[in-house]
Amino acid sequence: MSDGPDYRDALIHGLVRGRGAGLNPGSRFEDVRLHVLGEHLDERADAEPDGTRVGTTIRDDSTRQVISEVDPRVSPDIGFRYSINPYRGCEHGCIYCYARPGHEYFGLSSGLDFETKIFAKRRAAELLRRELAAPGWKGEMIVMSGVTDPYQPVERDLRITRSCLEVMAECRQAVGFITKNRLITRDLDLISRLAHHNAVRAAVSVTTLDNTLASAMEPRASAPQGRLDAIRQLAGAGVPVTVMIAPIVPGVTDREMPAILEAAAAAGATSAGYVLLRLPFQLKDLFLDWLRRTMPDRAAHVESLLRQMRGGFLYDPRSHVRQTGTGPIADQVAATFRLFTRRCGLDRPRPAPNTAAFRRPTIVEQSQFGLFEG
Repeated sequence: MSDGPDYRDALIHGLVRGRGAGLNPGSRFEDVRLHVLGEHLDERADAEPDGTRVGTTIRDDSTRQVISEVDPRVSPDIGFRYSINPYRGCEHGCIYCYARPGHEYFGLSSGLDFETKIFAKRRAAELLRRELAAPGWKGEMIVMSGVTDPYQPVERDLRITRSCLEVMAECRQAVGFITKNRLITRDLDLISRLAHHNAVRAAVSVTTLDNTLASAMEPRASAPQGRLDAIRQLAGAGVPVTVMIAPIVPGVTDREMPAILEAAAAAGATSAGYVLLRLPFQLKDLFLDWLRRTMPDRAAHVESLLRQMRGGFLYDPRSHVRQTGTGPIADQVAATFRLFTRRCGLDRPRPAPNTAAFRRPTIVEQSQFGLFEG
């Protein structure tokens, strides 16, 4: 079992107040795994029917390099090469998050640990300045973020994403954001500076327009209208915005695709994308547990649809397939997406940001950075 409090005393009916996961399964790398199981939760239900709060713990991440490079040979279907993840883990607590299993590399759980034990790269801006100053860096686009949300709630206080953005605005470093939090609008002053050089892009994820469903699936992310407002403000600042319907959960959110695309287009989005629900490793258990407890009447049907889109399995890890699925139902989703993106004017190609405006940090700034080393 992971370190920290005994979550068995906190979990009620598979729910912790304000959290997405109802389980804290052991890491797949552990020889002995202990799990908080639904049977125990049911025994606790009468005692504390409203659930218990579990706080967030911030841990320092001692990484020495902040820009990560995606190997195209390993992930040829990832649409970017460089990324920055200011945090590990994500307080949004989205039950479907494909990044959850990454916490197991630290001996933690992909369940509650992922959303309550956040690693913060407090030196990210200093590291970024040094890496942008390196002779080999050519100003290529950087995406924030691939396996976390750069604007999750802890960012409001820690401001690590903003500190990186300050460096990027100074250097005119091209950047793309992926988020489901309207907190991104806090940084419009810096984002606008990059937009002036056509060096910024944003993708806002809108999974559902139903507030009740959103609060259950994505308990600490911004409400759907808040995300649409973020699209509106970003577009108003001259930022090209993509709406991401990610993930599409068949039998739960798939019918909302037309309405989401229409609302995003009205808010100012210029392009769109989608990703089918991905359930790698133990995320399968977490999601199915949530589904059975949240939607017991249709849990079996949703699972069946997922299997029909994954060749009989709950997940297909193959590149170019893992994000879209296969089979008749997957084809129908793709056809619906194409139809409504065309109707909403969201089928235009996404132009690459300008990387020619990049200006390397000065020699003075590099020497100042040296003061922090030793």
